[in-house]
Amino acid sequence: MAHAEFAGISGVPDLLAAVSSWVGTKLSYVPGSSGPTDGAVQTLLRRQGVCRDYAHLVVALLRALDVPARTTAVYAPGLRPMDFHAVAEVLVDGQWRVVDATLLAPRASLVRIATGRDAADTAFLSTYGGAATLGRMQVMAVLDGELPGDDVTKLISIG
Repeated sequence: MAHAEFAGISGVPDLLAAVSSWVGTKLSYVPGSSGPTDGAVQTLLRRQGVCRDYAHLVVALLRALDVPARTTAVYAPGLRPMDFHAVAEVLVDGQWRVVDATLLAPRASLVRIATGRDAADTAFLSTYGGAATLGRMQVMAVLDGELPGDDVTKLISIG
């Protein structure tokens, strides 16, 4: 599917833009629409998901095209409400560049929490051998000045 959809696109930067744009326009952002074990295939078929699903689908499509890609959990100043966020990172000329098909927060403002193969490696919370109830969560980031703009044509790395 990836080879058919993105045939003829040469150069990793152009491919990143094409894949990100395709995922961003083909999916609907629907909170609660996916489960913790859903993968890229379920997201592709359902055509909806949350940031983790967008990141998984971007990573899967790029890997299918032989482009090294990984999932990254971040704090995302600019999200409303402020929350954790998942994005993809892609290796371009020896540097990892962030791809966020949701366009929900400026990529230059992202703060890395964890990086891994997929969301299982970058989970915000894991429980083993019992139940846990999250009673309260608060995520906050403070920025001096204004959030940066996000020109989706530029390659951005998480600092």
